[in-house]
Formats: sequence, C-alpha cells, structure tokens
Amino acid sequence: MTDTTGGPPHEEAHGGGLGTRLNWLRAAVLGANDGVVSTAGLVVGVAGATGSRGALLTAGLSGLLAGSMSMAAGEYVSVSTQRDSEKAALAVEKRELKEQPAAELEELTQLLADRGLSPDVAREAAVQLTERDALRAHARVELGIDPDQLTNPWHAAGASFLAFTVGALLPLLAIVLPSSSLRLPVTVVSVLAALAFTGWWSARLGGAGVGPAVLRNVGGGALAMAVTYAAGTLLGAAGV
Repeated sequence: MTDTTGGPPHEEAHGGGLGTRLNWLRAAVLGANDGVVSTAGLVVGVAGATGSRGALLTAGLSGLLAGSMSMAAGEYVSVSTQRDSEKAALAVEKRELKEQPAAELEELTQLLADRGLSPDVAREAAVQLTERDALRAHARVELGIDPDQLTNPWHAAGASFLAFTVGALLPLLAIVLPSSSLRLPVTVVSVLAALAFTGWWSARLGGAGVGPAVLRNVGGGALAMAVTYAAGTLLGAAGV
C-alpha cells in the first residue's frame, strides 16, 4: 500500500502465515549452519590425521548422513509431540464447547476484553465468532492454534534433512576436490565464508545485530575446526 502521508513507507507484513514462514526459514538457515560446522569439524579433524582422499570422503559422507538423519529424526519426534499436544487441546476445547457453551462464550468474551475491547464490543464479537465457527475462534484466541495450519512432522523432518545436507556438502566438497596442498585452506576459507553468510542471514531474519551474529558464527566455526584439527594432528602423530 502506497504511503501518501509523506512519511517512510509502511513495510510491516501482515498475514497469519508470515510468522510460520519466517520460523521455517530461520530453522532452515540454522540447520544448514549446523551442517557446515559439524561436517567441517569432522573432515578437518580427519585431515589433521591423514591426507587420504578416501578417508576424508568416507568420514565426510558418514558425518553428513548421520547428522542429517539425526536432525530429521529429532525434528520429527519434536514436531509430532507438538502436533499431538495441539490436537489434544483442540479435542478438549471441542468437548467443552459441546458440554458448556454458555461458559465458553463468557470465556471468549473475557479473552477479547482482555485484549482491549470494551465489554459490549467483546460480547458482540464473541457471539459473532461463535456463530461463525466456535472451535476455530477458541483455538485462535484462547489456545493460539490455527486448526488449518497444524504442524506437520514429515515436512519438518524433510526440511531439517535437506537443510543439514546442503550445509554439510560445502565442507565435504571443499576437502575432497582440491589438491592435497590446498584442501585445508580452501575448506577453512569456504566454511568461514559460509558461516559469515548464515550468521548475517539469521540475524536479518531475527531482526538482531548483524555484526555480533556474524562474529559468533565465524568464531565458533573457527574454534571447532582448530580444536578438531589439533586433535586429529595429535592422533595422527601418535599413529592412532
């Protein structure tokens, strides 16, 4: 909508699905970030112990598959639990609406009044919402649940699997494709650049300061690679 008041344009987005979309996007960025850090730490650690391309590829692929499956399984369990809780809450609300509709109407009226509506307006709004769809009204106002957009555990698992895999592919390819003399520097530079990008993106999505987010992300990744490389080098020197 064009601003005709002479002030800055109004850029606030509206719509019930916006928050959900942003949460999904933020989760995807963080999942990719996890894939970058964990796989980079793994392959750099192995690189400290051996220069074998086969060993690096095996370790990297194993880490990618283990990490992506773990992320997917964890997300599936978590979101399934959330979905079960949402469905249980809706079932309770449906039963209460059937058994005590008058009390539920009063409850909805009070909830709307607590949000700033006058008692008369809150009552009229509650009556209209109840007549239109009582369960949906209570789900949204009382429970904060949209019955049409319940969380899907399979979608969440698939998104986590894909995000982690995309992130993990970067350090894996960076460590196995270059020549042996360039593997480590190419991997370190690629990983730190990717972490700077994901830090920037996650900060923008969350409305936080970009500088601190990028520094935390890059610093954490650099520390992880330094520790695993040192450990790998010590183990390799010890002949383990």
